[in-house]
Amino acid sequence: KKRVMLLLHLLNAVCRYPLGMTGGQIQDEDISASSQWSESTAARYGRLDFDDGDGAWCPDVMAEPDNLKEFLQIDLRTLHFVTLVGTQGRHADGAGNEFAQRYKVKYSRDGTHWVSWRDRQGRQIIEGNSNTYDVVLKDLEPPIIARFVRFMPVTDTSMIVCMRVELYGCEWLDGLVSYSAPAGQQMTFRGQQIYLNDTVYDGAIKGLGQLTDGSWGLDDFTKSQVYGVWPGYDYVGWTNASFPGGSVEMTFEFDRIRNFTSMKVHCNNMYTWGVKMFRLAVCYFRSDSDWEPNPVVFKLKSDHISPSARFVTVALGNRMASTIRCRFAFNDIWMMFSEIAFQSGNSGLITLHVLSFISSAPFLICSLFHDSFYNTRILIGCLVAIIVILFAIIIIILWRQVWQKMIEKASRRMLDDELTVRLSVQREAFTHRHSSLSSDVESNSTYERIFPMGSDYQEPSQLLRKLPEFQATENLGRTAQYLPILMSFQTQFIVAPHYAEADIVSQQEAAGAHSYRVTVVNMPLSPGRDGALEEFPRERLTFKEKLGEGQFGEVHLCEAEGMQEFKKDHCGDISDEPMLVAVKTLREDANKNARNDFLKEIRIISRLRDPNIIRLLAVCVESDPLCMITEYMENGDLNQFLSRHELQEEGLLAGISATIRILIHMASQISSGMKYLSSLNFVHRDLATRNCLVGTNNTIKIADFGMSRNLYRGDYYRIQGRAVLPIRWMSWESILLGKFTMASDVWAFGVTLWEILTLCKEQPYAEFTDEQVIENTGEFFRDQNKQVYLPKPHCCPDSVYSLMLSCWKRNAKERPTFLEIHSTLMEYHD
Repeated sequence: KKRVMLLLHLLNAVCRYPLGMTGGQIQDEDISASSQWSESTAARYGRLDFDDGDGAWCPDVMAEPDNLKEFLQIDLRTLHFVTLVGTQGRHADGAGNEFAQRYKVKYSRDGTHWVSWRDRQGRQIIEGNSNTYDVVLKDLEPPIIARFVRFMPVTDTSMIVCMRVELYGCEWLDGLVSYSAPAGQQMTFRGQQIYLNDTVYDGAIKGLGQLTDGSWGLDDFTKSQVYGVWPGYDYVGWTNASFPGGSVEMTFEFDRIRNFTSMKVHCNNMYTWGVKMFRLAVCYFRSDSDWEPNPVVFKLKSDHISPSARFVTVALGNRMASTIRCRFAFNDIWMMFSEIAFQSGNSGLITLHVLSFISSAPFLICSLFHDSFYNTRILIGCLVAIIVILFAIIIIILWRQVWQKMIEKASRRMLDDELTVRLSVQREAFTHRHSSLSSDVESNSTYERIFPMGSDYQEPSQLLRKLPEFQATENLGRTAQYLPILMSFQTQFIVAPHYAEADIVSQQEAAGAHSYRVTVVNMPLSPGRDGALEEFPRERLTFKEKLGEGQFGEVHLCEAEGMQEFKKDHCGDISDEPMLVAVKTLREDANKNARNDFLKEIRIISRLRDPNIIRLLAVCVESDPLCMITEYMENGDLNQFLSRHELQEEGLLAGISATIRILIHMASQISSGMKYLSSLNFVHRDLATRNCLVGTNNTIKIADFGMSRNLYRGDYYRIQGRAVLPIRWMSWESILLGKFTMASDVWAFGVTLWEILTLCKEQPYAEFTDEQVIENTGEFFRDQNKQVYLPKPHCCPDSVYSLMLSCWKRNAKERPTFLEIHSTLMEYHD
């Protein structure tokens, strides 16, 4: 039961796909506005990360305080579950400074009845942008179910505003359009008032609210999953004394006739406090104007064993209907619900879709012979016509896919030139996206993924064979020691099938909403440098061995001749000896998005300058394959480096106290690098010893490459065969709520510190299965003091273990910053 609950929490937290403003799935005709400043600032230019036209939607008048007449409207064509919105100011090559500091969101399911979104404390204003380039993402808590969404700028003074926007969520497959129920009531319990009303209900008579927001209550109805709300917030409840008939009636209306298989009702069952699950459910169905006479009757056995809240499944027997009315009979003094969901079968829907699909042509042919329809030969002719048309449609679809691939390959050279030019533009702000999950996603995908491949690789790839001076060297015996350096710092995992793929970091929470910002902004250029890396002559690279492989590229160990001249800020390094470097390449057949992300990645990483961060040295982007060249650390990754030693091993350290000091010094270098990244609002998301490299004199540098190597495949947990998560290093809010912040990186640092002080002899929570690790994060979520922490390592000072525990505090705001962590660890070094 706990696993089911945790999985449902996961699925609710990750319905965060971009819905198509950036990717182009939303067509221009579905984007409208109240007005426009000019044709070049029309609504169709209000797409996040796009710089067409004058770079945004701008209304034709200045925004005025308390004037909400101007709006940008998006038609999603069907109902969607929207959990996140993103905004950006106008892009015009640095000219202009128009953006929306604040805004409201209105939504509608039918285009007629509009509702203003409010957070769980009733606030409507959403904090927006502070400059033109930053992408600011805001969680909609509670989420909305809508087809039409409006963004409405709000200002304190008269000013010009411009917006680019994106919506994140997933399609609303439940089909529920509205429900109606008696108003929730108030309970006096143990001296406190418990308010059991439907707070976020968005309709006066018919609407949607807490019973469909994707979250549900705890076992104790006086507590809530939401911070800062009143007791009873998660539940809608009624007392038996207010209903003479002994039952509560609710009506559910759907978008079309559906074949219903079941209804799931999440009920509280604190029977010792007079709250029980319903005793009986009687459901009536309506497909047209009349209710069917035969209801579905479901009787529930009383449960006096477990007081846990739970989902009760009511079988609906594949009844066809567009409206359902259910009466829930009381079983005690109070009855409380926190979520209701419906499941409909596929058979009826498939039949309707097939009939709609073939009705436009074959049935027209058959209707010509209506009078003699029973003639066998004509009937056979109609069936043959249907089959021929179906085959023709299949052939057209297949040919269209082949043609699109041919067009993409033909235009790839043009894209290279365009992206190379964009790379050199100093003032262009790039956003850093995730990669997609699946290798079969082509040009329609916004993201590409890099996944580890099999271990059957024998020779250098065809990509590197095309580099003139790359020569294969066999039997070097170094692959097991050194790791690939995918210096991407992009997210290497997602939380579940619907997570919004955007590299975002948390800022301070404002107005009760979680604020995120794109990581590339505000990254300072190095002194004396323009941030653009020089082109390195690829003929000076000599292939040594393959370090790792991903879905869209590979990482190789190479020798680079004359690399010192590219390290301009290393004045003392004038050796002409070839130096070892790691070269990350992008396959030539990678699609447009992968190539675009690769160049954006270069732009971001080129600006990182810290002694404890792997440095990007040069690039090769003038021809294929695209390459980025990074530093190479001769002692491999920290995990393998430490696991080869023992605390008492001679040659590593002399004594236990000295050992601890050196290990803590390694950890302090990691905290120093993370302090630098946090100063840039940069969230790493996969901090671990496998992602730290070791150089001479125990120098540590942070990278991000663990997923590209089979050696660490066991450190990542797969969900539904697709998403991969380093759950043993992740904070509870990252796993369950999809929130990645500086504080979640602090949590991962605590686990990394634990790895270091155990010399990486075992995996964190080695005694737990992956499922048990997720269950343990659920205990953090419930906060009932049942969570299990990593044990204190042998010979670890008490103060250092206290630092670890502070990194794992449930409340993210109570965890130390990397500045505080670094200061604490440096005390041991001194």
